[in-house]
Amino acid sequence: MLIVEARFYDDIATALLEGATGALKSAGATWDVITVPGALEIAPAIAIALHAGKAQPKPYDGVVALGCVIRGETSHYEIVAGESARALMELSVALRVPIGNGILTVDTDAQAWTRAKPQQDNKGGGAAEAALALVRLKRRLTPRRKR
Repeated sequence: MLIVEARFYDDIATALLEGATGALKSAGATWDVITVPGALEIAPAIAIALHAGKAQPKPYDGVVALGCVIRGETSHYEIVAGESARALMELSVALRVPIGNGILTVDTDAQAWTRAKPQQDNKGGGAAEAALALVRLKRRLTPRRKR
């Protein structure tokens, strides 16, 4: 599994990553982590990693996207929140890659913390569990190749 995390809000990102890796560890999955500056860089990083993975013997089965967008005083929030979600959905559908979307879109820092902390809403863990569920679905529905 690949985790792509945006570190714009460093402490919140740490909590999201803790939740995601905890869920993956509980499922017996392995993972790599790629770090990017902000939410808009997550989808391009996924695309780059998956393209590079085609040269490897086994590309990633799925992806967990982690980040946080907190509403500010400008329209930048709507652009970042909407475009990051749109890009992840388009990438997932176009490439048929399981992606768990753990990019928080909130009004306040307090809301972000409630959603990020593994002991509370654990949205990082939820994103990892969503990606794992899609990986299981893909494996179940994809016919095995004969050797």
